[in-house]
Amino acid sequence: MSEVRKFDTKVQYLKYKVLREVARMAWKDMSFEKVLDIPKIIVPGKIPTMRCCVYKERAIIEEQVKLAMGGNKDNPNVIEVIDIACDECPAAGYEVTASCRGCLAHRCEQACKRGAISFDYNHVAHIDKTKCVECGQCAKACPYSAIVNHKRPCQIACKVKAISINQDNAASIDNEKCIACGACVYMCPFGAIMDKSFILNVVDLLRESEHGKNYRLYAVVAPSVSSQFRYAKLGQVITGLKKLGFHTVVEAALGADMVADMESKELVEKGFLTSSCCPAFVKYIKSAFPEMIPNISHNLSPMAAISKYIKATTENAKVVFIGPCTAKKMEVQLDSVKPYVDAALTFEELQALFDAREIDLTTLEEGVLDNASYFGRIFARSGGLSEAVEEGLKEHNDTDFPLKAEVCNGIEECRAALLKKSKNVLNANFIEGMACVGGCIGGAGCLTHEEKSKSEVDAYGREALEKTISDALSVITTVS
Repeated sequence: MSEVRKFDTKVQYLKYKVLREVARMAWKDMSFEKVLDIPKIIVPGKIPTMRCCVYKERAIIEEQVKLAMGGNKDNPNVIEVIDIACDECPAAGYEVTASCRGCLAHRCEQACKRGAISFDYNHVAHIDKTKCVECGQCAKACPYSAIVNHKRPCQIACKVKAISINQDNAASIDNEKCIACGACVYMCPFGAIMDKSFILNVVDLLRESEHGKNYRLYAVVAPSVSSQFRYAKLGQVITGLKKLGFHTVVEAALGADMVADMESKELVEKGFLTSSCCPAFVKYIKSAFPEMIPNISHNLSPMAAISKYIKATTENAKVVFIGPCTAKKMEVQLDSVKPYVDAALTFEELQALFDAREIDLTTLEEGVLDNASYFGRIFARSGGLSEAVEEGLKEHNDTDFPLKAEVCNGIEECRAALLKKSKNVLNANFIEGMACVGGCIGGAGCLTHEEKSKSEVDAYGREALEKTISDALSVITTVS
């Protein structure tokens, strides 16, 4: 299968090639000077393949290499803008289009309180950007809809309004608002926004484990893996992980079973909860609805819950989480999670690791991954968490407590639900928040975001040997 076809876009493919070369050189223990050769490896010769000139291509790739090696240590956010790559989008803001008829009414001028509208000798309107505050009143007043608001793809993708355009006409991220969901990373057509990678940390863990370090290295894999790596079978991915050097592969879905079990109990005790599984959703509550922080479930996310169990039951264990989520890279830095998870990778980065080690998944035998129940596995898609909590209530015989779940598919729906609940107009006792549309299967670190991902997750769930949450928890010791 063609390498580029493993991904949705060529932007993802370019990012993958950078990650692959960084990982390859790390495995070979090459010097930093050799790493600086990566731009020439990816863009050989003197003919540009993507941008105006080969020198700009290499300069941008050099910045991507830095992010693949951990990025700016002084910036706490895992999402960063590559300024040199952010210069191809049109200027953002309100613009007068060719639809302007040069009418006599000049309603746009009357609507503008800042005096930003002027007219040329043909009576065509123009907007003075130094005066415009982008209130949009001129656009509303124009009878021809001749004034439009140009927003960049990253701004459109960012539903929490964390992205603005700076004086250099490049995107700028407000770290206080940013929830690290990575929507801007996936949507930027020029690869000018990228998530930092900790792939070097994982290579170090794998190499140390390979060279006799006294610890067991666990891969905790998100259930959305069932909708990824479509060119191979899931069992081959599991074998590939062990071939990389992981001692054991565990389903994060087992942690989801643990969370569903505990969260259903907590819901009965408190009467109202918001879910704690999506770190981007939790960050959004803390930044936009701080008054609702007490309502966030006190439980760890499935990733952290199963990792905590592994470290509690296995001496000298190290844990790497692998999933679709850029926000997980922020979550593993939290004091409440840091002791349990040593690093987080996306599926994009895992593909780069496989290819850096020249592991062809299609040639491998199928391994087995069967720790979790159906309900733990469907956490990967929107609505799955609520179904699991409802199952938890049934298994605890809490049939007198009716679950009234509000399933929020994407951060816009999360905002609407939280706003309604804060005003006491939402008849729900549980808010399931997923920042990415579709749930985890829509995460920025996925290889692909095709619509059939949901059905693949459900099919994967039905394959589980453990049909109830209790069944999965009763055999939990098998993970170690």
